[in-house]
Amino acid sequence: MAMCHNIAMAENIAVFCCGGTIDKLYFDAKSDYRVGPPAAIDAFRRARVEIFPPVSLMKKDSLDMDNGDRAVVVAALRDCPQSRILITHGSDTMPETARAVETAGLDKTVVLVGAWLPAAFIKSDSNFNIGFGLAVAMTLSAGVYVAMNGKILPAETVKKNRKAGCFE
Repeated sequence: MAMCHNIAMAENIAVFCCGGTIDKLYFDAKSDYRVGPPAAIDAFRRARVEIFPPVSLMKKDSLDMDNGDRAVVVAALRDCPQSRILITHGSDTMPETARAVETAGLDKTVVLVGAWLPAAFIKSDSNFNIGFGLAVAMTLSAGVYVAMNGKILPAETVKKNRKAGCFE
């Protein structure tokens, strides 16, 4: 059977997962949570996207990430043979990680995505953002981008606007 062109392209993209809201699982009314398995695994399976299995680098709320964690991300990207990379990440410190990756000077297309609500929530934006991020990673030239809710923003200027509930 012939392989579809879009599937062949998707197979050349690496996916790394860092945790964050997108992977959170909640347990009670007090909002007790843990970071679960990468939401990207199920999103790709349901969408019938054949891709390298996502690699979980860490399972952290991004507010708990520090420069050491960002160094782990950069090292993984540097060691990755693929030149197109999608990263799922918590939204709170996504701009800081995007800038750390950009500063590393990798000649790769790196796209960071997250979600405002966990993938486990029916009204989550996670599946859209993962699919959108994959499309962005497949088509843009080398650089570091945040792709959230239909917007593509360059790492050097992206910021999270908590009050408006968006990235700009």
